[in-house]
Amino acid sequence: MYQIVEALEVELPAAACLSSVPNSVWRQDTEMDLWPILQSLVLLTFANGTPVIAKRIFGSQLAFPLDAGVRFVDGRPLLGQSKTIRGIALSVAVTAAVAPALGVSVATGALVACLAMLGDLLSSFTKRRLKLPSSAQAIGLDQIPESLLPLVVCQNALSLRWVDIVICVGIFLVGELIISRVLYMLHIRDQPY
Repeated sequence: MYQIVEALEVELPAAACLSSVPNSVWRQDTEMDLWPILQSLVLLTFANGTPVIAKRIFGSQLAFPLDAGVRFVDGRPLLGQSKTIRGIALSVAVTAAVAPALGVSVATGALVACLAMLGDLLSSFTKRRLKLPSSAQAIGLDQIPESLLPLVVCQNALSLRWVDIVICVGIFLVGELIISRVLYMLHIRDQPY
């Protein structure tokens, strides 16, 4: 019994000291800072949207397929005609250029775009293996790799917590589905997905 009382006497002053710490110290871990989420979503939007806009502006001009028409061992295209060198190059350039306006370094902007494009290529590769045609819709597979991969790798550079990453991926998934339909109605996209 005396040991419990002694332990409480030791812990109570420590708890009293903690209560004197300013609230701002505790809020850093419990309050959500929306700016890193907003920065990340804008970067992802530029990274993934630039190839779509480029296709509308330039058509087939300089649209060299990234896989050069190579077929995988299953006889299906490696990636498909819609994945172009132009799309990737413009995605990286535009996202890197926009990044400083968001308070993010050019290098981080370029890395986000590179990783978003890598995620998109992984999803295209997977869709070809699942025998889905180029530009076919696959909810989740179309959005998660291209948003999750850059956010996880750039977590520290973008000041993201794990919960922020989950929120960003969820918003990106839903937002991409909605925006794709709007772009289709505006005749910017060829398909509503």
